[in-house]
Amino acid sequence: MALRENPHKQEKLDFEASFIRLIDKVTNGSRIEINQTGTTLYYQPGLLYGGSLEHDCSPSRSIGYYLESLLCLAPFMKHPLKIVLRGVTNDQVDPSVDVLKATALPLLKKFGIDGESLEIKINRRGMPPKGGGEILFACPVKKVLQPIQFTDPGKIKRIRGTAYSVRVSPQMANRMVESARSILNKFLPDIYIYTDHMKGVNSGKSPGFGLCLVAETINGTILSAELASNPQGQGAAVLPEELGQNCAKLLLEEVYRGGCVDSTNQSLALLLMTLGQQDVSKVLLGPLSPYTIEFLRHLRSFFQIMFKIEMKSPEEEHKGGEKVLMTCVGVGFSNLSKTIR
Repeated sequence: MALRENPHKQEKLDFEASFIRLIDKVTNGSRIEINQTGTTLYYQPGLLYGGSLEHDCSPSRSIGYYLESLLCLAPFMKHPLKIVLRGVTNDQVDPSVDVLKATALPLLKKFGIDGESLEIKINRRGMPPKGGGEILFACPVKKVLQPIQFTDPGKIKRIRGTAYSVRVSPQMANRMVESARSILNKFLPDIYIYTDHMKGVNSGKSPGFGLCLVAETINGTILSAELASNPQGQGAAVLPEELGQNCAKLLLEEVYRGGCVDSTNQSLALLLMTLGQQDVSKVLLGPLSPYTIEFLRHLRSFFQIMFKIEMKSPEEEHKGGEKVLMTCVGVGFSNLSKTIR
């Protein structure tokens, strides 16, 4: 009955089933049972195993949907994870691979997860609805995480970005760059937006274009914003000039919200703080997103960790919106399966 009542339920199951298959691949000994109607799931976790893997993601959600979870799990595998994901690299729903590459990797490094093997590489771009993109994500394993004190975001020193276009005129990327710069140049001279036009087999199966912007501060805070064109055959056509301007405004909105971690990665930062050594970690965030608030409830359920939350008004900080100072003591989690040589 549930499937008949909700026409979108079937496609939802599609990407959720793909996600469950991915979790099954990166673990060893997981037990997963789904009932016939697809409404209940029994999951008994196995060991995080890692290794070299490949996975075809469902094109109804972006690779970013799968990658966000892998970023949380990868440092705690038994073997360093090296995985090729195929599907949609940039869409309007999930964080794109570009944004996660620019923001999540530097955040992992702050917790001591670094090394040459930490990378996200885009081999092919794929736009919705058909996808056809391919990325490589590699992450080393870590025995313990460092606690962090990250409370001063600092001033913005430069803006970088990527304007990408696939299966459309390369001129689209240049038009987005021009319109984004027309707004951002009023605030900052150091702006460089790369144009990335992929051709042939590297351009996936559907046409589209988009823009990803990243603002860096003197203290290493990275704030991001992105926009992508409407999928082929859905909604009205978007002008690249309009998209460029709107993306620049979104970046300014993110800068106004501020904090040391942008809204996309708030939950990742809080998870890594929770799993850190038994020491105090502090991070200053902008207003908490609804996703982050729900995530804090999960952290309380799983780890019995409660964060101390202090509101910092704009008057105290002299800039931007209201900030939140999050403080916790880590649970002292250590990766037991990492062999010591």
